[in-house]
Amino acid sequence: MTVMTQPASSVDAAGTGTTRRPRRPQRPRRVQATTGMKSRGAPFWLLTPAGLVVIALIATPIGFLVFTSFTDFDQSTLFTGQFDMVGFAQYTRLLSDPEFWWALVRTLLFTAAMVAGSVVIGMGVANMLTRLGTVMRYIVTIVLIMAWEMPNVASSQVWLWLFQPGYGVVNWLLTKLRIFGDVTNVNWAQDPSLAFFCIWMLVVWQAVPFIAVTLYAAQSQMSPDYAEAARLDGAGEWRIYWNVVVPFLKPTLLLMTVLSIIWDFNVFNQIWLVSQGGPDGATTTLGIYSYKMAFVGMDIGRGSAAAIVTSVLLMLFSALYIRNLIRSGEDL
Repeated sequence: MTVMTQPASSVDAAGTGTTRRPRRPQRPRRVQATTGMKSRGAPFWLLTPAGLVVIALIATPIGFLVFTSFTDFDQSTLFTGQFDMVGFAQYTRLLSDPEFWWALVRTLLFTAAMVAGSVVIGMGVANMLTRLGTVMRYIVTIVLIMAWEMPNVASSQVWLWLFQPGYGVVNWLLTKLRIFGDVTNVNWAQDPSLAFFCIWMLVVWQAVPFIAVTLYAAQSQMSPDYAEAARLDGAGEWRIYWNVVVPFLKPTLLLMTVLSIIWDFNVFNQIWLVSQGGPDGATTTLGIYSYKMAFVGMDIGRGSAAAIVTSVLLMLFSALYIRNLIRSGEDL
């Protein structure tokens, strides 16, 4: 015998039975809306301190730099506060200046030389670290980190002492080796080729540790089975490195190359402290050019325009890199 159950019913005034459904307790709509607004706005409140720092230290100076590049801001403006808007006149003067184009060519060539030197030497040091014993690897890593963490100003000053004419250690050592004759009184900063080579060695010496340690960390993640399989096929160590290790390191190598280009394109401290853009502007890159224009010649508007052009060039290159990285499917 089946017992049928019916929902609870109530009788209204007319005597008609109606079915009553239980109601779920609901929170007031005002409370729900307020809670939703709080949950959606919480991340923005948490990001506010960092956002204020970015606005104060990055966005505001960049905005003022862009604004200044469209004015005739100069030394008198610092005292009187008076300036005129000149539109794109500063950019027209900049692009018609032959020294600007020579500075751009020097910057591109110097950047290519520094990036190639630092990446190639960094790859060699990283591969060497994988072959060293534990104790020696720790010693080399500590030495690399100590060289990398040295401030640019301090290392540039030490570099000046090393290559100082008369009592520099490098000149004394080269003279004792009798390779180039007596070079005791050679002033590296006063010769264009020697000045560039001196600065190149300084920048590469500071860049190699970071690249080497990063590539070593990436190379240590590669399974040894790949190299062992290549050895079984008869491949030598050199071929294993280029055909097995380098393709594995490709994403890290691309990242290190792009970061090196950005850093070396903006090199200023080392060049200014070693040669100050000399002799006769032979080591003047875009960074030195914009600094001289703005703070030596006090043509601040034109120097700002040079800085903006430099930033735009770096942004275009970074955009091309990120675009190719996304199209290739690599992770950022």
